[in-house]
Amino acid sequence: MTRPVPLTRALISVSDKTGLIDFARALAARGVELLSTGGTAKALREAGLSVRDVAEVTGFPEMMDGRVKTLHPVVHGGLLALRDNEEHVAAMQAHGIQPIDLLVVNLYPFEETVAKGAGYDDCIENIDIGGPAMIRAASKNHAFVTVVVDVEDYAAVLAELDAGDGATSYEFRQRQAQIAYARTAAYDAAVSTWMAQAIGAETPRRRAFAGTLAQTLRYGENPHQQAAFYLDGSDRPGVATAKQWQGKELSYNNINDTDAAFELVAEFPVDQPACAIIKHANPCGVATGKTLAEAYARAFDCDRTSAFGGIIALNGTLDEDTAKEIAGIFTEVVIAPDATEGAKAVFAAKKNLRLLTTGALPDVAAPITTFRQVAGGFLVQDKDNGRIAPADLRVVTERAPSEQELKDLLFAWKVAKHVKSNAIIYVRDGATVGVGAGQMSRVDSTRIAARKSHDMAEVLGLTEPLTKGSVVASDAFFPFADGLIAAAEAGATAIIQPGGSMRDQEVIDAANERGLAMVFTGMRHFRH
Repeated sequence: MTRPVPLTRALISVSDKTGLIDFARALAARGVELLSTGGTAKALREAGLSVRDVAEVTGFPEMMDGRVKTLHPVVHGGLLALRDNEEHVAAMQAHGIQPIDLLVVNLYPFEETVAKGAGYDDCIENIDIGGPAMIRAASKNHAFVTVVVDVEDYAAVLAELDAGDGATSYEFRQRQAQIAYARTAAYDAAVSTWMAQAIGAETPRRRAFAGTLAQTLRYGENPHQQAAFYLDGSDRPGVATAKQWQGKELSYNNINDTDAAFELVAEFPVDQPACAIIKHANPCGVATGKTLAEAYARAFDCDRTSAFGGIIALNGTLDEDTAKEIAGIFTEVVIAPDATEGAKAVFAAKKNLRLLTTGALPDVAAPITTFRQVAGGFLVQDKDNGRIAPADLRVVTERAPSEQELKDLLFAWKVAKHVKSNAIIYVRDGATVGVGAGQMSRVDSTRIAARKSHDMAEVLGLTEPLTKGSVVASDAFFPFADGLIAAAEAGATAIIQPGGSMRDQEVIDAANERGLAMVFTGMRHFRH
């Protein structure tokens, strides 16, 4: 049936009562009979509305602490009956089943319960059973039934009734059914994901991922690609939870790069002011300093050309002085835990710059599952939260690194985790001075990073590139000595790398011949 269906009877059962009374009053004013359950019915009556209890309609009381109240043929028959099927109509008449034209249900707050850190039993009790069953029944029978699962759709229903003289169109019911099925799917995904974690199922037979639309994007990576941004409901500080203070909407690439920038800068503690500048998901400059302004200036000096039109992430409160420094070049996005009023005032003059604040830094050690689509499936893995402490390092050369070299090696290793493979990072005094990313060979990354440092030396008016006296991090082992030799030729004095190559000894010998210190981590940081 594709013709309009007048609404004469509605079943309302909601946990989120936002907007409930106004919506119910509007339905009642249009002559819609209201059925309800438990707390929803109580709220409607207290507001002076006439409402029938589902228990009265079914002739069966709510029981088992409300676990059983809507799972009844009178309810599901009213939702599922095909009104143009003679047998269905006859069955309704024989069993006293009346049609339900509108179902309004939002589910038990399972996701919120998990987010609050509730115990296993509390989470189980907040798994809705009757709600999803009714939603699926009403959605299947959208030829006759309108279903609403989101508070934000109340106004749309009323507008539809006004436009349709008290009836809903088939197209509207179709859209609502799709929204409803997506909601139950997301709900089941949340339950199954939580349970897999709760029982320690590392590779469950089936995985489900779900999200809620945050915004439709202008386009994807390129203008001919459609795109949208969905939220997974987690509260990890970052681009998904940030408040945007100014500037136009974020683009697909902005969101991707901003996430990369903020996850990188979170590697550094808040008492160590740090800045990361990202371009195309790769850092073009990362540095620490006594202040955020100094950290930004040092990061900018790693690669001023690439920083133009980049994304800047800070690990502390953006202040006015830092904002003035950043405002000197075109920047797409600045993200930080917070920003002073003075900093906001500085950026107010840069209408195309987006300023985001998150309230906190993400916990880089927190366990997170990541996934990536491939043709025919998904690749699922733990987020790379591997970290190395000085005690984890194994010195493999005749010379051990100095105290300053060790600090820079650990700094470089943090950055390496966030650079696309093959990754080579030159660091000097707590700042990157050359970054080689995403090359097909490690020696190419080594040479490109050194070349960038050489070019920046000319820009900065230096007599020699800052790779002289630097240290180098390699995200994976050197398969041959050529990469290490190239780093030594660029002026590096110490190397940090995972080790594990068949030619490790060849690489160690090359380091010893050149007086380099080298440490092995036993951990690699491939990023594809």
